[in-house]
Amino acid sequence: MHVPDGFIDAPVSAVTGVVAAGAVAVSLRGARRELDERTAPLAGLVAAFIFAVQMLNFPVAAGTSGHLLGGALAAILVGPYTGVLCVSVVLLMQGVLFADGGLTALGVNITDMALVTTVVAYAIFRTIVKLAPHRRRTVTVASFVAALVSVPAAAVAFTAIYALGGTADVAIGKVFAAMVGVHVLIGIGEAAITALTVGAVVAVRPDLVYGARGVTARPLEIRNSPLAPAAPGAVARAGAPAAEPATATSEAPETPETSATSETSTSREPAAVAQRSARRVWLAGLAAALLCAGVVSFYASASPDGLEKVAHDKGIDAKEEDHAAKDSPLADYGVKDISDARLSGGLAGVIGVGATLAVGSGVFIVVRRRRATAESGRG
Repeated sequence: MHVPDGFIDAPVSAVTGVVAAGAVAVSLRGARRELDERTAPLAGLVAAFIFAVQMLNFPVAAGTSGHLLGGALAAILVGPYTGVLCVSVVLLMQGVLFADGGLTALGVNITDMALVTTVVAYAIFRTIVKLAPHRRRTVTVASFVAALVSVPAAAVAFTAIYALGGTADVAIGKVFAAMVGVHVLIGIGEAAITALTVGAVVAVRPDLVYGARGVTARPLEIRNSPLAPAAPGAVARAGAPAAEPATATSEAPETPETSATSETSTSREPAAVAQRSARRVWLAGLAAALLCAGVVSFYASASPDGLEKVAHDKGIDAKEEDHAAKDSPLADYGVKDISDARLSGGLAGVIGVGATLAVGSGVFIVVRRRRATAESGRG
């Protein structure tokens, strides 16, 4: 659903640019509350993963394909504010490096594909999670429904923007029917990809899924054997075996030094385990992104996506303009001067994943450090 240059007139493009800039500014502030030292690098990975999976166009109807938008996936995995930033980074990299989505239409694309999809999807997701039983399956089901609705919602938003500033004289009713109709089908693919991805992460590390916090977490219960001796001074429960009295040689008294040492060692061990586990998730996600962009993308559908098909059939593209970056070495997701299509597309995909990962991770790490600096200043 990348809107090219020339579909929307200059005044409306400027307004959507202001809306997009405001959304990014608000999201930068909101992301400070969502990101920590572990999730900041993971947020960059989410952006890179969305870039990679967007290269995998899947057929939805005769002569039409669709691809992931990613707003629902990003919002559920790393939070709604960070999700807006993730998709915005992807759209920026696609527009600048790959001539995908117009530069003058960048505000339109961020408003439609980053802001609308994220807000709609996360609102639906949270509603379902609050009303349904707090189980891991609920997170997956809510992800599916949220993603399913977010895609036609973006189609409705595009239709509204086109009604305000479309450059071609096309009946809005026809645009609305065609856009919503095909994007309902695309939404099914979006829902499947989102649910599978969220479900996979929840299965191994539910604590890394922002939307699953408070849903999959269970309080830690420490159960003592009834045959175990009670702590010194403890009172036995009715019907339970009486505890043996403590002796002076049974346990050394706890001092502040030993207590502090014990607490430090206990707190460090889970932190180290969590850090290693997060690294494994990060590496697995990066491998999946590289595989999708570098190998699987060659087998993606070559049919035009939903917006391209509707634009051609209804005449929306009558005044489409050439992309300012059409001569980019990576334009159209191929490396210039490499004749082998498989190698050219795969290499372009790998470069895109790397560039998106670098830019996204850099943005999120800076946001996280600004939060840490602000907290230390207040302290």
